[in-house]
Amino acid sequence: MRKLARFIYTALFQWLPASRRLPLAKHLRSWGAIHLVGARLGRNVNIEHGADFSSEVTIGDNSSLGIKCKAYGPVAIGNNVMMAPECVIMTSSHSFDRTDIPMVEQGVTEPRPVIIEDDVWIGTRAIILPGVTIGCGSIIGAGAVVTRDVESYSIVGGVPAKKIRSRR
Repeated sequence: MRKLARFIYTALFQWLPASRRLPLAKHLRSWGAIHLVGARLGRNVNIEHGADFSSEVTIGDNSSLGIKCKAYGPVAIGNNVMMAPECVIMTSSHSFDRTDIPMVEQGVTEPRPVIIEDDVWIGTRAIILPGVTIGCGSIIGAGAVVTRDVESYSIVGGVPAKKIRSRR
């Protein structure tokens, strides 16, 4: 039944026009995210056109998943989080510890939750890797690959992401 509900969400809601072009799409996608996918959403959440996410995602009040963003596994997004298009949030990866068998046969790692605290801005095409916590008030630069925790009120960018400066 869950697979059917997910299929319905993908077929009918995920690819509705962007919210700025059709404001009703925002409300339809939120309804589908809660009732079909099983995500937990706060008030005034905006899930944009093409965004894909798992049922393990929690999104706080006034936050958004940008156009074509991906968020899989246990992800907690706080209040007032802005996410630009095509961001990726991953909570697991491929296993590669053994060298006696091909990596493709080693499966995946255990999920490590990603936490994005309140008032965070994530730039276009940023990638956030498993187990990362992004502190309150931080800015993640476009194209950054966040491999470790980000202190509150920090601006980070680059590959791998490094602190550029503090907002304080």
